Amino acid sequence: MLITRHHQKKDRIDCLNEAWHKTYKRQMEIYQWLIANNGYSVSKTGYFVYCNGISDKETFNIHLEFEIHVIPYKGISSWIDNTIMNLHACLTANHIPASVEG
Repeated sequence: MLITRHHQKKDRIDCLNEAWHKTYKRQMEIYQWLIANNGYSVSKTGYFVYCNGISDKETFNIHLEFEIHVIPYKGISSWIDNTIMNLHACLTANHIPASVEG
């Protein structure tokens, strides 16, 4: 499985350890879960391709250069079943759920 993302960032990205990377990881895990639950074989390891434009070149010359990193990630899908059950219960309830901060 391969997920590509475009996100402008000045710092080098070669691992997924920032708080905002959690959404990328969850997206990968959902895809893996969907594929597996539709009867297909899927690896627990997926790969993110992270491309960051090199902006410190002296000239542009109609040529963009990128620093590219392939980042392996072992998905964890144990949270998904319970989350889907909770989402379904919320959507089919006869009352509006209480708000939650965060």
